[in-house]
Amino acid sequence: MKIKRLRIAGFGPYKNEQVIDFQRFDADGIFLISGKTGAGKSSILDAVCFALYASVPRYEGTESQLRSDHCDPDDLTFVELEFGLNGQNYRIYRTPRYEKNKKRGVGTTMSQPDARLDVFDRVGDSGAADGAADGAGWRSIATRPVDVGHELARILPLKQDQFLQVILLAQNRFQRFLLAKTDDRRAVLRTLFGTARFERVETDLQGRRKLLGDALESVRQRLAGLSGTAARQLQREDVPQNPDRDWFDAARDELGALHRAAAVTADRSAAALAAATAHHQAQGDLRKRQDRRDGALSSLTLLHEREPGVASDRGAVQSANRAAKVWPQLLALQAADDARDLALAAERAARQAWQPFQDDPDTAGDSPAPGGAPIPADRVAASTRKSLGTTIEVLLGQLGSLDDVVLAEQRLPGLDGDLADLAARLGRHTAAVYATQEQLDLLPDRLDGIDRELAAAVRTAAREPEARALVQAALAAQTAAEEVRALDADLAAALVADAATARENTEAAVHYQDLGDRRLAGHAAELALQLVDGAPCVVCGSSVHPVPAVGDGEPVTERDLEAARARMALAQAGLDRSHARIGSVTTALALAGIRAGEGSAHELAAVIITAEAALAEAEAAAERAESLGRDKSRLRADLEEAGRSLADLRLARDEAATTLAERRSQRLAIDERVEAHRGDFASVTHRALALRARLDAARTLDEALARSLERDNARKSALNVVHAQLAQEGFTDQAAAVTARLDEAAIATLEAAIRRHDDELAASRAVLAEPEIVGLPDGRTDLEPSRIALAAAADARDEAVAARGSLDERVAVMAGLVADAAAHFDAGAELLATHTRVRELAAAVHGDEPNTKRMRLETYVLAAQLEEIIAAANNRLRTMTGGRYCLEHDDSLQYRGNQSGLGLMIRDAHTGRARPTHSLSGGETFLASLALALGLAEVVSNQAGGIALDTLFVDEGFGSLDSATLETAMSTLDGLRAGGRTIGLISHVDSMKEQIPAKLVITVTDQGYSEIDDGLVPV
Repeated sequence: MKIKRLRIAGFGPYKNEQVIDFQRFDADGIFLISGKTGAGKSSILDAVCFALYASVPRYEGTESQLRSDHCDPDDLTFVELEFGLNGQNYRIYRTPRYEKNKKRGVGTTMSQPDARLDVFDRVGDSGAADGAADGAGWRSIATRPVDVGHELARILPLKQDQFLQVILLAQNRFQRFLLAKTDDRRAVLRTLFGTARFERVETDLQGRRKLLGDALESVRQRLAGLSGTAARQLQREDVPQNPDRDWFDAARDELGALHRAAAVTADRSAAALAAATAHHQAQGDLRKRQDRRDGALSSLTLLHEREPGVASDRGAVQSANRAAKVWPQLLALQAADDARDLALAAERAARQAWQPFQDDPDTAGDSPAPGGAPIPADRVAASTRKSLGTTIEVLLGQLGSLDDVVLAEQRLPGLDGDLADLAARLGRHTAAVYATQEQLDLLPDRLDGIDRELAAAVRTAAREPEARALVQAALAAQTAAEEVRALDADLAAALVADAATARENTEAAVHYQDLGDRRLAGHAAELALQLVDGAPCVVCGSSVHPVPAVGDGEPVTERDLEAARARMALAQAGLDRSHARIGSVTTALALAGIRAGEGSAHELAAVIITAEAALAEAEAAAERAESLGRDKSRLRADLEEAGRSLADLRLARDEAATTLAERRSQRLAIDERVEAHRGDFASVTHRALALRARLDAARTLDEALARSLERDNARKSALNVVHAQLAQEGFTDQAAAVTARLDEAAIATLEAAIRRHDDELAASRAVLAEPEIVGLPDGRTDLEPSRIALAAAADARDEAVAARGSLDERVAVMAGLVADAAAHFDAGAELLATHTRVRELAAAVHGDEPNTKRMRLETYVLAAQLEEIIAAANNRLRTMTGGRYCLEHDDSLQYRGNQSGLGLMIRDAHTGRARPTHSLSGGETFLASLALALGLAEVVSNQAGGIALDTLFVDEGFGSLDSATLETAMSTLDGLRAGGRTIGLISHVDSMKEQIPAKLVITVTDQGYSEIDDGLVPV
């Protein structure tokens, strides 16, 4: 992996955009990142880590602190990193969460994290987009933080902890592994090599051991429960405590013998019940035949008594059948009589309707006969119908001559309405002409008045921009004055908080100094606690410890010092934030004072009131000018419209007068025709209605006379048919046929009764003739003795069957119990063997007996990794120390029975002995830590897929080396450049500045933020 280019802005101490091209150092191989303390050297490494993993270890959980405190609200904060891996170039762009100005309105809003990952497509790359198929360029492959994280995890197999141990050896981190305790070193190695799965194997084995133990106990409890259930099946009270297989087999055999005896008893009882059932059924059949015989005799006697009535019903049915043949002709005769009566009634009504018109000599016809009797039909046909025809023809001719006159007369109401409408229209047109002329005379004066008002409103509205500017300036000054008052309060609060923070910082520093003094004073006592009788002292080498040192009080541990340092760092950070807060509030207060000016709040309020009044007056004048402009346009349009419509109105008035004169002439002509044809009637229409009524009465009488003649002939024909049918069926007259007739329901009822009588008679005779009925004894058979015997046999059979059924269930249950017990006996033996093996394996994996090394499985795996790391580290450590020091893996038992396997010792060739790593001096510790870190990086990179480490950063630590050792360390690092590797070092050592010509210089500006001086990159 090669870091190629870094671009940052608004990140850490860097306010403005900075670009670092690491490829410019490829020729030198080693470059130095230098600058003042706090200038931002380590922030460059933080930016690289943030770009790849979206977090920075020293700012873990405080993402908002990544943004530069020097940034304005509108400044951007981002990191862009280009790197190469496996022959492919990638570019990642990432922003943290920070506050920025709102796009709309005032105030700030929280900007959400963003990320983008690009890949560089070369010419002809198959993965290039369609638009970049013929050329090179960057192509985005992920545009959301979560997608970028997934893609980077696929592309870069190094996790963050591995990256910090392999490529980026950050300040105060790479020495931690050398001096760590066994548990801390295990945690680091577990993260780097992913061996947590071995701990899960250990946990799984412990859980398996417990589950197998529970399963064994469950088998024992289950066998005890099975034995209790088996004893209940045998109906025993004594239950064995630890039953074996033979006990379950004996219980099964005993219950089987009882079951076989119960089966024999049940079979005998069933045979006795079958015999009793057969005898009782035979007696019941005999009793049923006797009952059928007695019932048939009773029915036959009753049917003989009903025979006379049945014979009468037979005769009535025959007469009704003959009457049914005559009945249709009788109904036809009745219908003919009804039709003739209706026709005669209609004829009389028609003659009465015609009676008023007989006085007219032209239309009078024949009169009814004296006394009101109807005229015979032949006389009507010869006289009345002939005269009615003549009258109808005369009336039709008169009506035809009046049709045109009636139509003309009907137009008169419409003509009268038209005359009224025309007169009204003429009046409206005349009034409109006068009104339009009057409007034309008044509109010019109104237009002149509006022009004068409009000019005055425009002059007043022209002062609106000036008034608005005055209002805005006064409001801004008032807002700034309020901001000054609020910032004064904020400044006072910030000063109070700063004093409290300063006290906390002082207390934290004093507490840390006190702990350091106590730690140094009690170091001898701490070493004395590690002494073991017979073992050599790590300081003097003696195996005799006559007077071990004793501490005066509670010893100060490294953890206490770490906590004190963390407290001091937090206090210092709080003090820095407090100072920054005071500076920002002071700057804001000065700017607000400039905007507020020198006027008092009362004076600003008066200025605002005056300016707002002037602005309101100007705005009202502008609205008035706009309204007057619309009125002027409307009046000019009205003037033009009135001039155009005056001529149209005059033309419409003249046309209405002409049309009115024509309608009046038409009215006079129609009146003359109506007067000539109406005669004595009120109108021609009344005369035509009278003639129409006379014509309708004549036609109605003519039709009634024809219908009466037709109905009389039909009645005569029907009467002849009835007489012939009565004679044929043997009836003397119509009354006899009507009396004999029955409806279909009555006939069906009589026929059904007759058939039922005949069927019952035949059925009774058939029963008495059956062979099984003939010869039966006269008395009824008694069933009670056989019923009692049957009930007793059934009770005996039920008791035997119930006993056998109970034993059936108990035998089945016992068989299942015995099979279940056998399965549990087999499973228990296998479980016991498996439990023994798993228990021994779990103890060995957990570091318990028989594990003499007390080394857990995960520790054993990590110990192998640690030995590889030590071997790789010693190759460089021997060179840097002239062969004096080398690291050794210590897997001896730890103090007080703690877990072992990951200890580190340093072997000194001068003494030939190994001693703890924390006994090294500061410079020696740095060399050992650097060698161990490089060895660790080599092993991790090999196991992460063989990643080529083309870039390496080392942050601080060189100041503890003397010149000769520094030269050796530099030579070792110089050897890492082989194969094109680039190494970046962060240090304040002056000699390194002289030895390393390629530098990246960080400078701090007068404004407090940092910049990268490109003029010195590289030499």
